[in-house]
Amino acid sequence: MAVAEESHFGRAAARLGMAQPPLSQRIQRLERHLGVRLFERTSRQVTITEAGTLLLAEAREVLARSEALMATARRIRDGETGLLRAALPPDVSGETVAALLAHFSGTAAAGLELELHELPTAQQLERFAAHELDVGLIHHPCDVSGLELGPVLRRELGVLLPRGAAAAGFEEVPLSSLTGYDLILFPRAGAPAVYDDLLTTCARNGYTPPAVRHAQGTSFVRGLVLSAEAVALSPRDAHGQGEGDQRQSPASGVVWRPLTGAPLALRHSVAWPGGRGDAAVAAFAEAATHALRSTAGASPDLPARPLHLRPASEYWL
Repeated sequence: MAVAEESHFGRAAARLGMAQPPLSQRIQRLERHLGVRLFERTSRQVTITEAGTLLLAEAREVLARSEALMATARRIRDGETGLLRAALPPDVSGETVAALLAHFSGTAAAGLELELHELPTAQQLERFAAHELDVGLIHHPCDVSGLELGPVLRRELGVLLPRGAAAAGFEEVPLSSLTGYDLILFPRAGAPAVYDDLLTTCARNGYTPPAVRHAQGTSFVRGLVLSAEAVALSPRDAHGQGEGDQRQSPASGVVWRPLTGAPLALRHSVAWPGGRGDAAVAAFAEAATHALRSTAGASPDLPARPLHLRPASEYWL
């Protein structure tokens, strides 16, 4: 293309930043490879042949497609397009999920597809190890070997209890006042260290449940609270509770109350495999952090590990 447009080997070589003899040799090799003569050469000028003219348009298309391919490869490498496999834990509310998706779609690069899964922390860690997950929102504490983390956010836990319980009349509920009630928790396999930490903190604050029942779905948890003389530890947002809305309607039969002294909390951070902190991960981390803070009342906690992730906006500027 350069030789055809310049009609001169010397000028074409200068334009391409190379010496003239190698350029002449490349043109000769190309002619042998194609089986046609591309240029007529004299001591004074270079003239493109009819065959060369016909092939020049094809050559421009080939180069344009090659440049487009390389640009796409760079976007994939930088996480600006392709598929992002992400996960959220089951305790994240529907409002938070919706806010995350809305924010992500507004900040992620065009062409980036999000494949979102609902997975407890233990399963997320397994998928990270198997290279089947690109980014996820995990609970702390857990084994974060080989992972990089975003900022840790704290969601304070309150208690969901029957409307007729004595503690339902309190503005804030001491853990010790729950004595005699079974406790409903998520299955331990989903986040063993978090599970054990919650039970230990309950015991330290005067509450050792007679039994622990396991449930995750909101309706199932409420059913157990209503019928099994049990209480559940829950973030305010997990049961449709907004700020200042601590009391359920009478028809629900259950109420949510904050715990005195806020002794219990869920701690989250976005996690991704070491070295994978590209623009796609940045967009998800930004969206998850924004959603948790705006819909779930999450607040910053001490970072579990140093943050190495740039804001997504830096990738788009």
